[in-house]
Amino acid sequence: MKKITYILSAALMTLSFSACSLDADNVTQTSTSNFPVTEDDAVATLAGIYENLNAINAYPQESFLYYAMLASDDQLGGGGANDKLMQSMDMILNNGQNMTNNFYELRYQGINRANTLIQALPNLNLSDEVKAQDLGEAKFLRAFYYYELASMYGNVPLLTEPSGAITSPGDVKVLWGQILQDLYEAATTMPSVRKSDGHVDKYTAEAMLGRAWLFYTGFYGNGESVSDLTSTSYNPLTSVELPNGTTLTKQMVIELIDDCVNKSGYSLVSDFRNLWAYTNRLVVEDYPYTKGQGLKWVEDDQSSASVVNPESMFAIKFNKLASWSTTIGYGNGYALHFGVRGGQDYANTFPFGQGWGAGPVAPNLYNDWVAAEPSDMRRDATIENVNNMPAYQTGGASWADFIQETDYFGKKIPAISCKKEDGSYAPVFEQVMYGADGWINDNLMQTGNIHDLVLIRFADVLLMQSELKEDVQGINKVRQRAGLPAINSYSLAALQNERRWELATEGIRWNDLRRWHIAATALAKQENQPIRTSGASDTNKAHNGGYAARYNATAGFQKIPDNQISLGYITQNEGWTTSESEYGGW
Repeated sequence: MKKITYILSAALMTLSFSACSLDADNVTQTSTSNFPVTEDDAVATLAGIYENLNAINAYPQESFLYYAMLASDDQLGGGGANDKLMQSMDMILNNGQNMTNNFYELRYQGINRANTLIQALPNLNLSDEVKAQDLGEAKFLRAFYYYELASMYGNVPLLTEPSGAITSPGDVKVLWGQILQDLYEAATTMPSVRKSDGHVDKYTAEAMLGRAWLFYTGFYGNGESVSDLTSTSYNPLTSVELPNGTTLTKQMVIELIDDCVNKSGYSLVSDFRNLWAYTNRLVVEDYPYTKGQGLKWVEDDQSSASVVNPESMFAIKFNKLASWSTTIGYGNGYALHFGVRGGQDYANTFPFGQGWGAGPVAPNLYNDWVAAEPSDMRRDATIENVNNMPAYQTGGASWADFIQETDYFGKKIPAISCKKEDGSYAPVFEQVMYGADGWINDNLMQTGNIHDLVLIRFADVLLMQSELKEDVQGINKVRQRAGLPAINSYSLAALQNERRWELATEGIRWNDLRRWHIAATALAKQENQPIRTSGASDTNKAHNGGYAARYNATAGFQKIPDNQISLGYITQNEGWTTSESEYGGW
């Protein structure tokens, strides 16, 4: 069975404190005077904070990661005629009063759990090392959850103590200062021990600090208004005042990124293709693209504790216990959503499993890549041209209402099928690799995807190092792995391209576009790209003024759910109060 880290303990425990959802019906106070008080309590509370990663996975279509993938210039919305949420996220439009309310509330639940442990830990009878590790993990997760909320909605309420009280947003500088402070403290106080058991370590905190620093200092470099945030002028900050009265500087961040690169023990996987599940041992010799290449997926046979992906720094783990009725978040819902739009024989789409057809790759990504790096092996490792799948049926066969279908399909995240010994196809390879026993078998096509969803890779850290230091060292390490020649001198344009190619379709591009202040121009290139609508030739049409207009009206922030607005503690984001924000369908 697939190796399981913190997820099972989180699934089986019952937490003894209430969660802050910023919902008027759930405002009970949490007391840390009687929980947690023991080491076991601390372990349970920490597991509950991690469990929020899977709680969100029950609603992947509402998450920041999902939005970031679809809203970027590299992927369109996709899905069928009724999948208006996918298309609306692509075009920064609204579909329903509470389109992302589950994400909003659940992230605050995770934050409140983190606040509970952070407040209680100083009084627990734990060793200094254990206390520092637990505190660092809790601060990392609080910062990560706030990073997603602040990226998604802008200036949201900052809560740093366990409480169900409804609090209005304060100064956005303080919100981002707290995010950076939590990550800096985690990075500088956690033990210098690399973790491979699903828990974050100090090096992961260093990596996330780099990501948060680059986004905040770039995006907010011109000011806080929508016009400042959508300005095409890029003037990143070089220092940030933290809530504790200290100052975080760019040089301090560089030193921690250098520490991560030089001392963490994380490394690049030798072959880029081995990062992705289509190179698993059950598929690799049946897939013409990978056959005979000597490839081996880094997650193969994770029943062994020795099987560790050296490039994965922060990932969501999954297991066989996903059930539609109770534990749907324990299956990889992103793999389902980004699977090939189904309704046809698995032989037609092999080795790719089927799903809802979210995020077809925009032709402009493929064409830009060919023009810039014609020999880059990562392009074909990342994007499948459906014309190379001779039996693939456009329009998804019986699901022939595919919207924004392109010739290009992202290969990193989706479901992967495999051939069984009898020649038939398993809808997910995990059904065969990890054995038939132990599944809560609601529907394996929908709940059986359990390969990791990696949120931070070491390659990203190398590219952040180059960007912060304005040198080519990290860029060239990534290019060398891709079989590309080194570049001789640093430029922001070269760095931007390298990040786009290396991290394509992983949800990183969206905040990169925003922080570099190039989003509106990049997004507009998706218009008039060739697509198919219900199998018929079409072009990707502008809606409600077009991509650039919607970005400039919102700065990329999502609509705050109406449930939260109705409580009176927060006001709606700009660009979401008129009919121009409503998606009416394709």
